[in-house]
Amino acid sequence: MTIGILKESPGENRVAMLPESVATLVNMNVTMLVESGAGMAAFASDKEYEAVGARVDTKAKVVAESDLIIKIQPPSAVETGMMKEGQVIMAVLNPYFNADLIQELTSKKITSFSMDVVPRTTRAQAMDILSSMATVAGYKAVLTAANTLPKFFPMFMTAAGTIKPANMLILGAGVAGLQSIATARKLGAVVYVFDVRAAVKEEVVGLGGKFVDVEGAIDDKAAGGYAVEQTEEFKQRQAKAIHDQAIKSDVIICTAQIPGRQAPLLIKKETVQAMKPGSVIIDLAASTGGNCELTKNDETVIENGVKIIGNSQLPTDMPTDASRMFGKNMINFLKLIITKEGGLNLNWEDDIVKGTAVTHNGEIVHERIKSVITK
Repeated sequence: MTIGILKESPGENRVAMLPESVATLVNMNVTMLVESGAGMAAFASDKEYEAVGARVDTKAKVVAESDLIIKIQPPSAVETGMMKEGQVIMAVLNPYFNADLIQELTSKKITSFSMDVVPRTTRAQAMDILSSMATVAGYKAVLTAANTLPKFFPMFMTAAGTIKPANMLILGAGVAGLQSIATARKLGAVVYVFDVRAAVKEEVVGLGGKFVDVEGAIDDKAAGGYAVEQTEEFKQRQAKAIHDQAIKSDVIICTAQIPGRQAPLLIKKETVQAMKPGSVIIDLAASTGGNCELTKNDETVIENGVKIIGNSQLPTDMPTDASRMFGKNMINFLKLIITKEGGLNLNWEDDIVKGTAVTHNGEIVHERIKSVITK
């Protein structure tokens, strides 16, 4: 089997696999093709890929000669136009919000795997790119806030007096939120955390955060660790608790998302207007609408002196380790579908393979995605 790695579009600095991951696949009897310049933004040269046994070539030749194509971002119109029936693609397709792309892959009878819908099971943890990238995003969000905030994070006892520590509010205690807590505490901030899942309170406290309790939340264990839609009564209590904490905060990190749906609105315009000028909001949910009412994806908005940074792509600002983590997740998934001889075996009896597949043989095979796209 031949696997091709494509260069990402401008603005995406990561690459799906660094040379070290490519070397692993070469040792698994797989022929590897890499588009020229694919790893440059992640500081991996074409020569390094060639040194581990890959062939570097043009995009057209990589697509034409590959049985399976690997990317991070969804394929562009040019790339899908080059693909042919029966090929396989693995990427972060964001299928719930990319209906046109999914329909095109279906019509061309291309088999696609979307790595952002890997089942949330114990066995699949090693393939969970969302958790890996959320780790990077949570870390970078805090550093971005620290560089933007016109105040210190830690408390200082100086000859000029005592500098109070910064107050931070983190919305969502998933992987990104927990990493944000850990990083912010290391930098000396006082961290308050809100999450509708009471089960995460112990983790929050263990990392040094203060959990903001709001009674009456629905905690659905079947949601695979994600937050779920809440009742209107709870939302009202939630809104007041978040508003009261937000106006006392110097920094807010927004990480709350619901798979396949718009991000929950947690910070309203009036809350931002009541915050202290100079405060910073980092909204990691910007690509799905944002947790803040004023968030604009890939933009920085200033309201009443408060900076609202909408950025769901912070991992691209840390391309080397983000690419390393992404590549290892991909290797773990590929081990499920590569034979000892280096061939391709799409084992549809495997729950992870089946649960990650979006299109196959001219059909949308993921039932939830199918229901959203075709309704």
